[in-house]
Amino acid sequence: MGTGPGNEFHMSGRAREVLGFVDIVVGYKTYLEIIEPVIQGKKTLATGMTKEVDRVEAAIDAALNGQSCALVSGGDPGVYAMAGLVLEILATRKIACNSCDAGAEGGLSVEVVPGIPALCAGAALLGAPLTHDFAAISLSDLLTPWDLIEKRIAAAASADFVIAIYNPKSKKRDWQLNRAREIILEHRGGTTPVGVVTGAMRENQRIQLSSLQDLDKADVGMQSIVFIGNSSTFIYGDLMITPRGYSKKYDI
Repeated sequence: MGTGPGNEFHMSGRAREVLGFVDIVVGYKTYLEIIEPVIQGKKTLATGMTKEVDRVEAAIDAALNGQSCALVSGGDPGVYAMAGLVLEILATRKIACNSCDAGAEGGLSVEVVPGIPALCAGAALLGAPLTHDFAAISLSDLLTPWDLIEKRIAAAASADFVIAIYNPKSKKRDWQLNRAREIILEHRGGTTPVGVVTGAMRENQRIQLSSLQDLDKADVGMQSIVFIGNSSTFIYGDLMITPRGYSKKYDI
């Protein structure tokens, strides 16, 4: 289930409802800390970063033992998060499962509870950078080869997509964002607007506006989402806007 960008007030009503009735809540330690006011008194199981498989296995085992379990993801569970891994492991272990609405008997009942993904939270804070076609690309090469990531960056840049970059930089991965910038500069101008949102809807929230040529000077970390505009994106005041094309079709 997705808890949204981090602030409990941006969590869906269904997410709160599920957290209220489940027997156990499993998740990354930081995510459980963020929603602590909502899960007070609940049995929890927290693991560290890169322990995704352990979290999923623990949640599945709890469910197989008859406990109702919420496996927590920040943002939306289907966007760079845990929903896919849960279903993959269920399929690999040949554990029968069905969606909550399927009405089938036997096996585990699985509900994917959506949440506001980081790119939507960040876009809202910037204004409207994703109003037209966009591509989301993660720069983490932990699970995806870097040469494939470069191909995707080049393809999105050449097709004039707005690009939302996840996992742009960390202490160990400090060169990938600049390489992505170099690739994109081959296809669009240096003055292309860029927005960087860090810690969207959290206490450490920070919003920066920059340009593609100056992206290397921006303060970017693992909690940041980087938005790189297309050829139509512009800055108005402190807002980043990508037109959908209404002005070309209608007299506005």
